[in-house]
Amino acid sequence: MAERRIQILVVDDEPDILWALQRNLGDEGYGVLTASDGQTALQVAHRHRPDLVVLDVVMPGMDGIELCHRLRRDPALASVPILFLTVRSQVDDRVGALDEGGDDYMVKPFDLRELKSRIRALLRRGRLAPRSLPGEEPATYLLTIGALTLDRHRRQARVGDRMVPLTPREFDVLYFMMLHPDEVFSSLKLFEVVWGYVPSTSSSSVVRWHIGNLRAKIEPDPDHPTIIRTVSHHGYVLCTPLTQS
Repeated sequence: MAERRIQILVVDDEPDILWALQRNLGDEGYGVLTASDGQTALQVAHRHRPDLVVLDVVMPGMDGIELCHRLRRDPALASVPILFLTVRSQVDDRVGALDEGGDDYMVKPFDLRELKSRIRALLRRGRLAPRSLPGEEPATYLLTIGALTLDRHRRQARVGDRMVPLTPREFDVLYFMMLHPDEVFSSLKLFEVVWGYVPSTSSSSVVRWHIGNLRAKIEPDPDHPTIIRTVSHHGYVLCTPLTQS
């Protein structure tokens, strides 16, 4: 039986971009599905269950943000990595894309080589590939620090008795930091290790927004975080609770 090809759904209302990505990603060996609007993309996603979605933010009708929101609410599609394509001048789009559950974004116009590199990195962290992270023992599936518990096998997170819905990228960031509690990591280091990108393609804003989204989900008071703290001019640290003597 032939091995199933990785399926990538590309959603964009610009025909030239759809054509270019379908051709270039197809040449890389991916199966490429396309849609020029959000409603069609939702139907294609439900029918084919893609392994990754490349998604334009600004589209008529259902835009990329709303489509991402709907994908994340569907249990069968919630873990699919989403890479947003945004326009340079629209900062709010980039912020909204990450807030809504996107794993990464690229700004138009983009370099095809970098896009392919980011797709490979997302797929390595995706559900089709082993998710080994530096410093991890092969048998490490359950981590608990304070009230926070991560189950790597089920890709689930809990704070106390409360289940916390995390995007694939949020889970990876939190998992890596829980493997290295009380260690400070710069945005550059997190981007390099967790995203799997080379330093020259790093973006501190991507890391910053994922950290902000994590805090909103796991911190008792996100405005005064006690689990993931910022170390000024150095980065972020996941703190272990102080023990009572």
